[in-house]
Amino acid sequence: MLTSKHQVALDAANKIIEQKKEHVAQSTYRLHYHFMAPTGWINDPNGFVQYSGEYHLFYQHYPYDSKWGPMHWGHAKSDDLIHWKHLPVALAPSEPYDSGDVEGYGCFSGSAFVNNGELVLAYTGHVDGNTPQQVQCIATSKDGVHFEKYEHNPVIDQFPSEGTHDFRDPKVWKHEDKWYMVVGTKKDGKGKAALYTSEDQHKWEFKGIAAESDGTQGDMWECPDLFPLNHRHVLIVSPMYGKQNENPFYVIGDMDYEAGIFTQKVSSILDYGFDFYAPQTLVDDKGRRIVIGWMEKWLTKMPSQEHGWAGAMSIPRELVLESNHVVKQKPIEEIVSLRSDYQKWDVSAIDGVKVISETYDSVSETIIEVDVNETDAAAFGLQLRCSQDGEERTDILFDLKNNEIKMDRTRSGSGEKGVSTAPLHIKDGSIHIRLFMDTTSVELFVNEGEQVITNRFFPNEKSQQFNIFTSDGHLKIRNFESWKLNSSWK
Repeated sequence: MLTSKHQVALDAANKIIEQKKEHVAQSTYRLHYHFMAPTGWINDPNGFVQYSGEYHLFYQHYPYDSKWGPMHWGHAKSDDLIHWKHLPVALAPSEPYDSGDVEGYGCFSGSAFVNNGELVLAYTGHVDGNTPQQVQCIATSKDGVHFEKYEHNPVIDQFPSEGTHDFRDPKVWKHEDKWYMVVGTKKDGKGKAALYTSEDQHKWEFKGIAAESDGTQGDMWECPDLFPLNHRHVLIVSPMYGKQNENPFYVIGDMDYEAGIFTQKVSSILDYGFDFYAPQTLVDDKGRRIVIGWMEKWLTKMPSQEHGWAGAMSIPRELVLESNHVVKQKPIEEIVSLRSDYQKWDVSAIDGVKVISETYDSVSETIIEVDVNETDAAAFGLQLRCSQDGEERTDILFDLKNNEIKMDRTRSGSGEKGVSTAPLHIKDGSIHIRLFMDTTSVELFVNEGEQVITNRFFPNEKSQQFNIFTSDGHLKIRNFESWKLNSSWK
């Protein structure tokens, strides 16, 4: 029996992973409880789905190098979204619609869904120079591991007249007895989400433009994700070239499936950090809507590339709709299974700079509750991964006068610099801070995930000091506790 071109490409990708993974595992930049590929480059999460009682995560992957290249789909599964098992590469470029003798080609981003017991991947086939250069394709699996591309791909071979050749990232879901797909596109300086419907996953009909930018939300919409949350619908988009600084944002609204129109009501940034992009959601058998994102960003300095790898995923987060106008992100409850070495810090009042610990766990979870009513400081903050001389550190500032949160990486180490800014909303006279640090990442959740900032940083291994500081007054702390987080990879 002849081996298909796709299988040859898959075998080659899996072989190179086996050859390189032990070397990459020695990297001092490797994370302890975030998802990473065994080797090479990763970006967008794809095909985030629950299948046969297990969570599956696919992702954009180039196993041959630590920089972007012809896109494959990496694959892993988990029982709890924390401990992952790597599986063979699911998709590799092999056909005229996703491979070619050009610089840019591959199996670009998409999603996964379950139909009649099969696990189905929907993805964008991209080949520079093809007309059109981006088409929508599917691949199916009966065992959740080995995938065959549909013999009549592409299932959508033309972009709509309301869009352009930038036409990618299909997200598929089922509503009542029909399949729906949104695909990101653009036209006339506006990002758009094109909507398609299907009865059988093979034949797709263009329904119309479900939603588009209001002129400030990006010229191109990547990785659109439209889903029900409570009694509303939420659209998540990763914008390109927008006034919102290209941070993924969410829109709360209402979906008219008959008309194919999503009516926008309230919009806000999903994550204010530099390193959270292309988020994708699933709904699990507990009814939770869970999101995960690429914890990196295009065109940034990535020190881990020198170690043979680049890219990771954020902590999975449960999305909660509150009061019809805010989507909160809460780290999934399973993360607490990694906790150990509990520490209750005897800190209640601070004026100036206080060294909490010179050897604070660099892989940890920290919870701090601030009593704003008993605080007269104009601002307070945290200093993470500080060197003994204070020259290297990451500052998180809570500006009570201007109601802002800032995470400053100017002195964070060898990685990218910059300051992330988010609004600070104070309710009931308190601020709740939940902070997750890993070897080279920090995720900040404020007020139960109303504001989130995700950033990568690359400090020196010896920079372990943790400080709290105030400006122009004193700070009242109600509670300060922390845990070391054990590795999810052992």
